[in-house]
Amino acid sequence: MTESLAADATTATAPKTPKRRRSGRRLRLWVPTGILTAMLAAAYLAPLPHDPAEPLANPLAAPDGVHWMGTDKFGIDVFSRLVASAGVDIPLALAGMLISLVIGVLLGLAALHRGPWGERVVRALDVFQAFPLLILAIALVALMGNNIENVVVAIAVINVPRFVRLVRSEGLTIRESRYVEAAHAIGATGPRVMFRHVLPNMTGIILAQASLAVAHSIVVIASLSFLGIGINAADASWGAMIQTGAQNMTTGQWWVSVFPGLAIFLTVLCFNAISDELQDTFGRARQR
Repeated sequence: MTESLAADATTATAPKTPKRRRSGRRLRLWVPTGILTAMLAAAYLAPLPHDPAEPLANPLAAPDGVHWMGTDKFGIDVFSRLVASAGVDIPLALAGMLISLVIGVLLGLAALHRGPWGERVVRALDVFQAFPLLILAIALVALMGNNIENVVVAIAVINVPRFVRLVRSEGLTIRESRYVEAAHAIGATGPRVMFRHVLPNMTGIILAQASLAVAHSIVVIASLSFLGIGINAADASWGAMIQTGAQNMTTGQWWVSVFPGLAIFLTVLCFNAISDELQDTFGRARQR
């Protein structure tokens, strides 16, 4: 009697486990997505307590009920500027990622060809990736001009190789699949096979890589603005905020640099979490 009751209890609770796992996976995806959405919504829609570019009469004021994150050495409210910076840094990273994704996917598909074109693309990438990406971004902005548009171009350029290599490596595996061989057997052309059969089966891993690319781009943009490259000091940017407060860290005014640093950390963490969950989700789907 006891054994049958235990068996019934086990059977009754067993189906709940997959549901709990699915709900946990949804939380791991939607929580970081919600945080990022809230940051952008606050930057573009929410009324800020103070003008993020207007100096006030009390520079380096500590956090209190009026200035939630204090003020910097110019008297600018740190919280207002922090929120405004989210509306600059994140869209720049997204724009650079989208450009690099389109170019990288097309070059990656082209590199799947067995002819000399594919080998040339791979060799060019090897040479390109021999340079540190941050140094390359600094050089590109310095050559093209010190403005936001060229920051987007530099972000796109340094992220192209990651998409090319990903698409090529995944495509080499998918190209040997039976459904691809069947498509060739019925007379499908090369471009049709690539865009109809190969590319759709790597969409998930590309999206995961795109999220990682945005996280990496946020760090690069912050580094450039910290150095005063690409984004003007008067414009809102997390890196520029850290640079503004760097000299005050040793004198006790930690809030000027710490809060934008935490914003960068949280943003990168959210994009990394989204990437991890996308990789897990599409990885499980491919194993079925």
